[in-house]
Amino acid sequence: MEISARNQLQGQVKQIVRGSVNGEVIVDVGGQSVTSSITLASIERLALKVGDAVVVIVKATDVMIGK
Repeated sequence: MEISARNQLQGQVKQIVRGSVNGEVIVDVGGQSVTSSITLASIERLALKVGDAVVVIVKATDVMIGK
């Protein structure tokens, strides 16, 4: 799959926390955790499970930096 987003991070699913409608998918990206909130339907459609190799795609109109 080719997409236009440039912020793509290779990682591995570390944990999946299921809620009633949405779930949190926690991905290990080079020793750092990135958490994504997606629908349970998407988790099931992608057949996500702990240990899967995935790509985290960050698409935002604003990127903020704090110090």
